[in-house]
This record gives sequence, structure tokens and C-alpha cells, in this order.
Amino acid sequence: MNEPVSTPQDAVAGPTEWGEHPYGLGPWEREYGTPAPTDPRYDPVLLAEGDRRNVVDAYRYWTREAIVADIDARRFPFHVAIENFGHDANIGTVVRTANAFAAAAVHIVGKRRWNRRGAMVTDRYQHLMHHSDLTELRAYAAAEGLTVVAVDNVPGAVPLETAQLPRECLLLFGQEGPGVSEDAKEAAALTVSIAQFGSTRSINAGVAAGIAMHAWIRQHADLSKAW
Repeated sequence: MNEPVSTPQDAVAGPTEWGEHPYGLGPWEREYGTPAPTDPRYDPVLLAEGDRRNVVDAYRYWTREAIVADIDARRFPFHVAIENFGHDANIGTVVRTANAFAAAAVHIVGKRRWNRRGAMVTDRYQHLMHHSDLTELRAYAAAEGLTVVAVDNVPGAVPLETAQLPRECLLLFGQEGPGVSEDAKEAAALTVSIAQFGSTRSINAGVAAGIAMHAWIRQHADLSKAW
């Protein structure tokens, strides 16, 4: 089933930890010298103890739920899917990049468990869904009106540099090494390739995902609204 992937709650830094961490802010009153705000978007614990999470300053001290709700109000209509039949270590990087570009959702196809290290806890703010196979993913895309776009350097692929990506699309990536599976190629309405000029046969799957997502951003996003 295509189910949301659950994630743990945010960890909160205690006030004694601040000398060891260069990022984030300490308790609100210590940082600003004013009473802590009462806006419901703010987390009372973070206001009192400080916030060193991996979030932009605009979201500092906000609750996780408030951050997700704010991103939801302006997420882009592109989705990202990556095959996970071999427990690919690149998935964390894909999730982190999808969060940076406010993707609608990241879809994990295959194994439910994935390596979260590269996500740098951004999976707490990014919608994740699991599909057991490409058939489920394809059905989801059809129901949501998403055009499946595979990203792989294969014969017949359209160069990403000149391709016009659909606004409502699902960018589909394969595993490191084998690339997009045959089932994935059949599910795609369009396959795009990334221009390479060196000796390597392929680039890292996490890097490829970032390049493709940014290509969508360049074509469709309002860049004036970026942080």
C-alpha cells in the first residue's frame, strides 16, 4: 500500500549544550532580551531551551507541525520517487534535496527501510510515501494526474538541459549502479538524461536527483519567493 512513512519527533537541545554546537539559537529571552512570543506556531520548550535544528532562520523556534503546515501552503506540484530494492544509501540525500526544493512528496519504492543519515533530519518536514513496487507507484501517479519522468542516461533519453518538464510530474530515479529498472522505464512517459563530459559511466544518484529537481525549479518556480 502507498502509506505515509512515519518519522520520530524532533529532538530538543538543552540549555547546557550550547557551548558545543555552533548552529542555532539559545533560549529566546537570552538571545533577544524580550519575553518569549505567545504565537501558537512557537514551541514553548524550544523558546525556553533554544533551537539548534537544521531549519532556516525563519522557522527558528517553530513547532514541527507549524513548519510542515507552512511549507504545505506553498509546496510545488512535483513529486520525487526513488527505487529502494537494494537499500540505496542515496535516499537520504534525495529526501534532503526534495525538502530544500519543497517537493510535494518523496516516494520510496521497494524496501520500506532506508538509510536516513543523509537526510539530516529533513524527513521530519518532508512528506514521504512508500510503495511496494512500481505498479503501486504508477497507479498513484495516474490517480493524481502526475506525468512520470524517469531520469537515466539511456539510449533515446531526452537531454534534461533541453527538455520541458511537466509542471505536475513525478521524477523517478533508480538505484546507484543499475539505474532505473526496466519496470520504471515502462512506467515513464518521458525519460531524460543528464549531460556528462568525463570518463565516469554515471553520476551519483543523489546528485542526479538534485540536478533534475533544480531543472524543474528553474522552469516552474517563482524564484523571487526563495529564502
